Amino acid sequence: MADMEAFREAVTVWAAGGPGHDLARDLAERLPVRIAVLLEGPSDAAAVNALAESRGRDLAAEGVCVLPMGGAMSVARFAGLLGPSGLGVRLTGLCDERERGFYERGWERAGAGAEQEFFVCAADLEEELIRALGVPRVEQLVQAEGDLRALRIFLRQPAQQVRSPQEQLRRFLGTKKGRKIHYGRVLVEALDADQVPAPLDDLFAAL
Repeated sequence: MADMEAFREAVTVWAAGGPGHDLARDLAERLPVRIAVLLEGPSDAAAVNALAESRGRDLAAEGVCVLPMGGAMSVARFAGLLGPSGLGVRLTGLCDERERGFYERGWERAGAGAEQEFFVCAADLEEELIRALGVPRVEQLVQAEGDLRALRIFLRQPAQQVRSPQEQLRRFLGTKKGRKIHYGRVLVEALDADQVPAPLDDLFAAL
């Protein structure tokens, strides 16, 4: 939905100190926007959007804005603009365990109530997806996407010899610009219904 994309862009400009406030408020009321899903970056958004498609859900039409913030340290700013102390949109989100503190403080500063939950991955969402699918299946997907040679070259690096196969794959996904975003979608699309990692499944249950 084009209007939801316009809302997302207006909020991002506003959060960066630009003149997005009036447009964001107008769109929030007109659409209307019910829920803002605050995510660290575009790979998480790719995964969330892919799962929505696989479940036949049109999040934008439901008033759900999936919003990558460009880093977890921005969560207090976005939560303040969008939550109870700002536009009054219900907040939720997905973060890594190491980012939990940023989200907790952001929620508190925004005045978000206990019912406005966010959900926590262990290392990150990629690790959750790799664990859910299993290393052999992820390697098959890497091969199908034409990245097997790049993976084999990566695995020959001395630093990778001390890491587990799961951690090697997780590191590999971050070695090239755009790869994490691409595989955010690829890995989710490969999941069976009962393989969806708990943090991601719980997030959808809250939408």
